[in-house]
Amino acid sequence: MTTETPDRQTLDSGVRIVWGVGSLVGAVVLAGIAGAVGFATVERILRPAGVTFLVAAVLGVVYTLARYRAWWYAVEADSLHLSRGVLTHVHTVVPFVRVQHVDVSRGPLERALGLSSVVVYTAGSRGADVTIPGLTPERADRLQQRLKRLAIAAEGEDAV
Repeated sequence: MTTETPDRQTLDSGVRIVWGVGSLVGAVVLAGIAGAVGFATVERILRPAGVTFLVAAVLGVVYTLARYRAWWYAVEADSLHLSRGVLTHVHTVVPFVRVQHVDVSRGPLERALGLSSVVVYTAGSRGADVTIPGLTPERADRLQQRLKRLAIAAEGEDAV
């Protein structure tokens, strides 16, 4: 079931590299664990490590591509919509009246790839912050300013 929105936006394709690198790091860690277990039990380290790395890397790449295809966001008149998830689909609606502040973050790998993330902090519950990854810095800055303006306008409408 897909929710249609007028301003549906996708992520920059470079985010697949960020997510893919994360998957490969996880595959290396799993391969190291499998190699250590293999060495301890059968005195062979390469075979279990290699098979584990190969399986984990392939699954990571497939998951990364599916994750990219599933991710979108939309800015509507009164709220921000985010839709994401491969195995578990999540559709989040953030009313602008709940937005406290909006940050743009750029981690080392994101900076190297020319990407940014927008983090929207909300009022009322712990861990309710939402992140929109995989944006160019210019797009992230524009989105931050747009969300800020809409949140200020919503606060004025909701004021008593």
